[in-house]
Amino acid sequence: MMGPAHSLSGAAAWLGVGAAAGATGHPMPWPVLVVGALICAGAALAPDLDHRSATISRAFGPISRGLCEVIDRLSYAVYRATRKPGDPRRSGGHRTLTHTWVWAVLIGAGASLLAVTGDRWAVLGILFVHVVLAVEGLLWRMARVSSDVLVWLLGAAGAWILAGVLDEPGNGSDWLFGAGHAYLWLGLPIVLGALVHDIGDALTVSGCPILWPIPIGRRRWYPVGPPRGLRFRAGSWVELKVLTPAFMVLGGLGGLGALGYL
Repeated sequence: MMGPAHSLSGAAAWLGVGAAAGATGHPMPWPVLVVGALICAGAALAPDLDHRSATISRAFGPISRGLCEVIDRLSYAVYRATRKPGDPRRSGGHRTLTHTWVWAVLIGAGASLLAVTGDRWAVLGILFVHVVLAVEGLLWRMARVSSDVLVWLLGAAGAWILAGVLDEPGNGSDWLFGAGHAYLWLGLPIVLGALVHDIGDALTVSGCPILWPIPIGRRRWYPVGPPRGLRFRAGSWVELKVLTPAFMVLGGLGGLGALGYL
């Protein structure tokens, strides 16, 4: 899928989690709902860091472009080292390592550890990166015609304001895990965003090796997806006319449910 659909699906997924959390007795304070939706929307772009033309690879200028090169080479090396006889030969790492459940869990766990041990500046850094990505994804066309610096300033201001709101008593810095584990939950929307991205890519014609390293038949990088007749091309009318409006509706319903209006 394309960037806007990925980000919308990420935001909708977190809002749905908020509704489910409220229904099971762990309601999200509204700042957690908002911040988590933004992080999840940004994280839903992150697996494409292995593709030089992706939104995330351009979002932070030379830094993200250089990181893209490193991730692409790392992904390709892991693919070559772990492929089975049924896995095809390939020349790059796109849709391999960063499109697996293993990567999603590792990135989310790393973010949680950083948030817990790195204090306020680590939290600000995590928020800044994901707010910038959320702006790039959700406001795709407007972000593309604006200055990168303007988007970065918006991300920095948003991160500073959101961190300040979360730090207020009762606003959710210690949501779910309790006192002494402030911001441990920040990794959850990151894991969810990455997995939602992978599921979205699994719906396209290429599929997605989300189950790696679990072998399936003669392949370890099996492209999981629905039957061929139910798949679509990225950017096609199915994505634009069906899935994108559906994500908006589901996200709205999830948000209303999380806030107790449904």
